[in-house]
Amino acid sequence: MALTITDTGYDINEVMKRLPHRYPFLLIDRVIEVEPQTKLIAIKNVTMNEQFFTGHFPKRPVMPGVLIMEALAQASALLWVTDMHPDAMYFFVGMEKVRFKRQVEPGDQLVLEAVLTKVHRGFAYFSTVAKVDGQVAAQAELICTYRIETGDEIIKPM
Repeated sequence: MALTITDTGYDINEVMKRLPHRYPFLLIDRVIEVEPQTKLIAIKNVTMNEQFFTGHFPKRPVMPGVLIMEALAQASALLWVTDMHPDAMYFFVGMEKVRFKRQVEPGDQLVLEAVLTKVHRGFAYFSTVAKVDGQVAAQAELICTYRIETGDEIIKPM
């Protein structure tokens, strides 16, 4: 099943067709640019209504860095697995060179960029960056894989 890509990327309905995540763990609101198997840019609108802000931190809400990494992994999934393997379950298996450079707060729009750098033996490697107002909030090299479950059979990457 091909993604429906408009002049402006694709909306939340297309995102939800491709990712198994749901609220409160769906961290992509819209894809604004996609070059299949090359690059994807998505956005996450960060609002005070996010559940994690009640405890992180009550007096100064800050989006947890691990959730920024998860948002980047979801953007990577939309770039790689959903185009090649529409029935695949995507797994985030590693991150390297992680850096947090700026806090992300309610009212920010997180721009998520994933660039596919290599695919080797069923693992995909991505260079990712999350920005707010053009400033880098976080960056990392992510490693992902997938598997497809079809009834009794599990197909793993080669």
